[in-house]
Amino acid sequence: MSTYHQIPADQAFAKLDAFHHIIDVRTPLEFAEDHVPGAVNWPVLSNEERVTVGTLYRQDPLEARKVGAAMVARNIARHLDEQRDLMQKHWRPLVYCWRGGQRSGSMNWFLNQIGFKSLQLVGGYKAFRGEVIKTLADLPRQLRFVVLCGRTGTGKTRLLRHLAEQGEQVLDLEGLARHRGSVLGALPGEPQPSQKAFDTAMWQALSRLDPQRPVFVESESRKIGSVQLPEPLHQQLRDNGQCIWISMEEAGRVQLLLEDYAHFHAQPDAFGALLEGLVSLRGRERVRRWQSQASAGQWADVFGELMRDHYDPGYERSLTNHFPQLAKAPKVLLRDASEAELARAAAELRTLMVPPPGLTAAAPQLT
Repeated sequence: MSTYHQIPADQAFAKLDAFHHIIDVRTPLEFAEDHVPGAVNWPVLSNEERVTVGTLYRQDPLEARKVGAAMVARNIARHLDEQRDLMQKHWRPLVYCWRGGQRSGSMNWFLNQIGFKSLQLVGGYKAFRGEVIKTLADLPRQLRFVVLCGRTGTGKTRLLRHLAEQGEQVLDLEGLARHRGSVLGALPGEPQPSQKAFDTAMWQALSRLDPQRPVFVESESRKIGSVQLPEPLHQQLRDNGQCIWISMEEAGRVQLLLEDYAHFHAQPDAFGALLEGLVSLRGRERVRRWQSQASAGQWADVFGELMRDHYDPGYERSLTNHFPQLAKAPKVLLRDASEAELARAAAELRTLMVPPPGLTAAAPQLT
């Protein structure tokens, strides 16, 4: 196949915004697992058609090509018909499939025959995935992280939002993972991304950061729900992250947890089912008491006990093991989780930063 209408992966990734659309022609299942950011799905084979062609190929490669070609041609024709209004004069798309082979080559050929300056991504999604893995291995070591450490319910995630509003660089790991990181941490109505999609979101977020400025991030374990942090990032946070200890008065912590987990108030049975995962750690009797409190609507009591008896001891042991520098970390105290108090604490965090030796005041770093 001619390389005239192709573009190498490194060139494409450097200017993704230059394309009017990024067209992923893989199956809906492949697309749902992960895709190039901003891509739209124009599958040239459905999930079922791809299985059919693959099964036939193992029996008779020629017959599989004939059947597959007919399927691809019909699907491309349907996309061209349905997307006619999208394809205006001077429209310039990037097309890719799994490895930059026949599926994207077919779509790209049709688009160029119409007269559009369409380009096929050399190496396809596989090349993109390789770029993501490489970046996640290399980039974390170039960044300077300020790690917000503290017990559950001390407002660390909300502080990140206020820091971002005040102009600081922020990496919201729980936001990217769509999970709060605890046994109760699943977000209602928001399934977690696949590991590959999480990696891609992390690639996007890290690529936007300026290495000359500090990056605020919340302390996390290796896993956030079902997804795992890239090990180079986790290691950089643990070994070189500069910690700040965030604390909040107990009444404020309980109120914050009541707000964050308000969706359980209408479904105490679901809450109780999740607590079953704590039996091995906290014992059947204690878990039953928490379940009974939830069923009776005693939410402040159950969150207060969970906080003191389960989250705090385990979290502090984990932090001490992962962040040996924590004992010398500066401390910021919040009275409660009100917006005014969070804004004040975020401003205080910013005053703790001074430029390290050799850097100007434009590139501050926490001491």
